[in-house]
This record gives sequence, structure tokens and C-alpha cells, in this order.
Amino acid sequence: MSDKPNILVIMTDQQRATASHLYGNSFCETPSMARLADDGVLFENAISPHPLCGPCRVSLWTSQFPHAHGGRRNQTLMPAGATHAFQLWKEAGYTTGLIGKNHCFEQEDDLALFDVWNDITHGGSGPAPTKGMDWWRPQEGRDKVRDEFRNMQPQNPRFAYGTTDLPLEDQSSGLIAGQTTRFLEQHKDEPFALWVSFPDPHEPWMVAEKYAAMFPPDKIDLPPWRDGEFDDERAPERNRVLYKMLGMDEDSTEDIYGVMAAYFGMVRFMDDCLGQILDALESNGLRENTIVVFCSDHGDFMGEHRMQCKGGVFYDSLTRVPLIVSWPGQVEAGVRDASMANLVDIVPTLLQLQGMEAPKSMQGAPLPTVTDAAPRDATFSEYGSGGPLFTMADLEKLPKPWGRKTLIDTLQWREAAGRCKMVRTREWKYVHDSMGDRDELYDLVNDPHELVNVVDEEKYRDVLADMRLRLADWSIGTEDSPPVPLPATQHYNLA
Repeated sequence: MSDKPNILVIMTDQQRATASHLYGNSFCETPSMARLADDGVLFENAISPHPLCGPCRVSLWTSQFPHAHGGRRNQTLMPAGATHAFQLWKEAGYTTGLIGKNHCFEQEDDLALFDVWNDITHGGSGPAPTKGMDWWRPQEGRDKVRDEFRNMQPQNPRFAYGTTDLPLEDQSSGLIAGQTTRFLEQHKDEPFALWVSFPDPHEPWMVAEKYAAMFPPDKIDLPPWRDGEFDDERAPERNRVLYKMLGMDEDSTEDIYGVMAAYFGMVRFMDDCLGQILDALESNGLRENTIVVFCSDHGDFMGEHRMQCKGGVFYDSLTRVPLIVSWPGQVEAGVRDASMANLVDIVPTLLQLQGMEAPKSMQGAPLPTVTDAAPRDATFSEYGSGGPLFTMADLEKLPKPWGRKTLIDTLQWREAAGRCKMVRTREWKYVHDSMGDRDELYDLVNDPHELVNVVDEEKYRDVLADMRLRLADWSIGTEDSPPVPLPATQHYNLA
């Protein structure tokens, strides 16, 4: 065993915090997450710096907000020359690895930092280069998974879901768990820094039948909805446009329960795979010398606001994520921390626990409770890179029915649109876009599901002033990167 603590960051994709009973879900138990939390600190209010895969991942590893590192779109990944955690760990003598979804590193200099590389994306693994370890399962089985995902038929214009009876070991979460256990066996005698990156429960929503069957309709509790929420003039146009594409008001109850069963089944499958990894840490004598972080990059509506999937808005279902930090004997165990936290805080926390200095470029701060850092009462998120807004008038030019195809056709336009920023405390959330039509203010104590925007209510003007000041101070304090290239012209000529 090395005298240096190992690093194991386990990330899921599109797992909202409230997909787990640990964060208040009434029907989706995640016993392996609970096992990890019993040995560490669970952060109740962890926020994604950008509720979109690529920008969030760059933010996590650089400990910078997107407007500082410049990776503000899914097409703008880790910038050349950026300072990030794997550079530091490689220089410190760690064996480095990625097992799972990347969507972050693309520069040759960065890829060369990894000793082990097993990349897999959504819907199964096709042939792809590996480094340091071959996949433990044959390509044939992985191809069958990929083909089954590709052949899945949508139930309606908005979404598709399904089940499979293919071997669990060939499905992405099972494949990644098995690969991770083999990494731990092979590298248990040397310090390692490993990123385990599950593509689930991001769409496409297909899961083994036995996991979907754990969530029959009579077990699932639908979230509260407000009729006419997006007909209300208090809703910003960005939110109303997204609802026109993702809203489930025209979908059958059967399909709503069906897609939720697939999503939460994927969560539960992933949780069982997390249990396999924790078992492997223990069986290889690594648990006491390994700092484990569990998190997700962003969330999913999955029923909240009568929508599914995600988009450029800031409801908690998209921005609030699970976050657990565990190092037995070194950090507190079985503790819940209610202060505001952010994924940009993960790397500074790990570096402090390792006794390493964080570069001055990093904007996050060590997390409280697991370090001696003071708790924070606010944190931030953002979306967009200053591109033109996608409006209801733009949507009206596109063929109906609007749904998944519309979502994909408009994706690059919408992901670059505006300069939307959010500040959140335990009690309040404020969202501002200098290019948008309306701000948002939510009373999270009395309206935890964020169903009513109270930004115009006179009685909250002092709260609004305080939140605006917090947002302005953060924006100035973190500065801006050079302008990010906008999408090519064809992404705006959709009619």
C-alpha cells in the first residue's frame, strides 16, 4: 500500500440529487450510496457549476467556472494549456485512469497524462481505442448492447424508453464496474487517481428488465405540478420554449410511469455497481487509503415541472446533484452537511486532503466538514456563451410535433444562447440573464419545487437586491475567459 492516499472520483451522468432516498426520494433506495455516506460526509446542497455535461466536467477538473475556463458548450471541451487535476496527480507520481464517459479531455497533451483509458459513451460501447487495459468483456457482447439501444423505438415525439435482457456485465454500468474492480486489483500497490464515469442515468433510457420492474406505477410518486405553469407570464421565455419541446402534458400516464421506471431503474443499477466498486476497495485492502468522491455532473427533470431530460434552465432538478466525500479514519463519518457546495470545490478539497497545494487558477474552495474550511452560504451556476436567444418565434418556424427531434435540431443554438447565471442559498434562488426577458426568484422554503416565480413581488425586493449583489460580486470576482466561438451558421438556419 502506498503512503499517498489514492483518489477515486465516481461520477454519474444526469442523476438529480432527489433520485436517491438520501435526498428525499420516497421510492428509490440507493443502499450503496448510503453505505458510502455512512463512511463519509454527504453534502445536501451541492450544485453543478453548469447543468450540461461538457462544461461541468471541465469545471470540475479545473476548479473553474465555465465563464473563466471558456468551455461553455458541449463542443468546447478542456482548453489547451488549462491547469487541471490530472496534471498535478501525474506530476506527483500517481497512476492515472479514466473508466467510462469522457466528454472532457481531447488535447493530445491531456490524453497522454492517462495511464489507463477505457472510454465509453451512451448507449453501449462501440470499438474505441483503449490504453493500459483492454475491456474485460468481449466486443461482441458490447455490440449487442449498442445495437439494442440504437433500435429502441420512441413511444411518442418526446422520448423513448425500454428494457433489455442482455447480460448486466455488458451494459455500460456493469461494464464499468467490472473494469474498475480489475483496475483496483492491478494497481493496488501504487498510488492512483482514477475517474470512474458512469454514462447512466442519462438518456437513452434503457435498463435491464429486473431493474425497471423495481419501479411499478403504484410505487412511483409523481412530483407536484402546477397547471398552467408555463402559460404564466411570470415564466421566462427560455423556460416556456423548453416546455414546448419537453413537456409531457400530451403523453399517456403509462408512458410517464414507463420512462420514470427506466430512469430510476438505471439509478438503482448504477447503485449496485457502486457497491461492487466499494467491495473491491475493501477486498484489495484499499479502503482506508482511498479518498472516494461520489457525484453527478447535473440532473434531469424526470417528471419535475411535467418535463423529462434537461435544458438551459436552473431548477433544482437540473442543478442540484449528489455529493459524498469519504476517507475512513481521516474525515468525519455519517455526517450530513447542509451548507452550499459546488462541484468546483471537489479538486481543492482532494488536494488539501492529500497535502498538495491548489494552483492559484482554481476558483473552488475546500469543502467544510471534510476539511477545516468554513461553510459557504451561497453558490453559483451558469449556462450559455452569449449567443442569440432561441425564442418562441424561432420555435414556431419549425415543424410540429415538437419534441426530441426539435430538441436535437436546436441543441447547439440553445446551448450557446444568452449569458444566464444563478445564485442559490439554502432559502432562495435567483436567476439572471442579461440577454433574457425575465429574471427568476424562488422561495425554496415555502416553494421547494420552484413552481412560482416571485421576482416581481414587492415584499421580496430586499431579498432580490441581496441576491443580485451576490451574483454581481461572484461574476466580477471570477472574471471572464476570452469569447467562446459560437455555433456555425447552419445551426441557426433551421426552418
